[in-house]
Amino acid sequence: MKRVVGLTLVSLVLLVLLVFFVLPALWLLLAPTKMAADLASESPLSFGSFANIGVAWQHLTSFQDGVLFVWLRNSAVYAVGALIVTLITSIPAGYALALTKFRGRKLLLTVTLIVMIMPSAALVLPVFLELNLVHLIGTAWSIILPFSFYPFGVYLVYIYFATSLPRELLSAARLDGATEWQIFTRIALPLATPVVGLVAFFSFVGNWNNFFLPYLVLPNSDGFPIQVGLNQLLSSTPSFNPVAGAGLNITSPELALAIIIAVLPVLVLFLFSQRTLVSGMLAGATKE
Repeated sequence: MKRVVGLTLVSLVLLVLLVFFVLPALWLLLAPTKMAADLASESPLSFGSFANIGVAWQHLTSFQDGVLFVWLRNSAVYAVGALIVTLITSIPAGYALALTKFRGRKLLLTVTLIVMIMPSAALVLPVFLELNLVHLIGTAWSIILPFSFYPFGVYLVYIYFATSLPRELLSAARLDGATEWQIFTRIALPLATPVVGLVAFFSFVGNWNNFFLPYLVLPNSDGFPIQVGLNQLLSSTPSFNPVAGAGLNITSPELALAIIIAVLPVLVLFLFSQRTLVSGMLAGATKE
């Protein structure tokens, strides 16, 4: 009886997941294969034609003289730029918190944890005021610098170095005359490749998908990342905004295709980095 109840509960959970997650994803993939009128008249999960995908692509790329490619380029610049700064700062910071002793270390670690669990939207206003004070509003640095502040990455590196790096190895290197910088770059950093990959993945995905801060600090469409650009596309779709979208060829199939394009870089990155992600997640799980 218990087994039947358990299987029933599992089936219900899977059914809920199917309805609320899998079916919308399937609809999104199939929407660009149809015309806008077909989405209302035909089955939601029916396939249209590849020719309709070409039409949707043509309409999408002609929107504001191909601004879609500008948005994608901006997203790549912001995400990769912030990622580089994040790795340069968070890896040494996590190493220092885990393996060195200095005054205020515990306080700094506590502050890192507090900031890590704070909603990112809570810091948008003070960050905006700071950026406005140094006249960076509307520039690429107004996105890259705030994105580079990544306390979660610091904490991941701290956990890895605190639990997985053998202290005997570091002591032996010091006895051989290695400096702290040499120990970090030649011993600790090569051993931390899995957690570095994990921090890089989460940082890139968070930067690529960020919407709120770029929406506030970037006034011009030419500086938008793809996520903010999707909002502009949405406002140019007649079914959502009949006034602003009048006369434009941006309809639901074009909007669905733009969403798929915006998701593709993260999906490709995930597919090619699964082994590194698994290694990074397991790093520090066991201790010799």
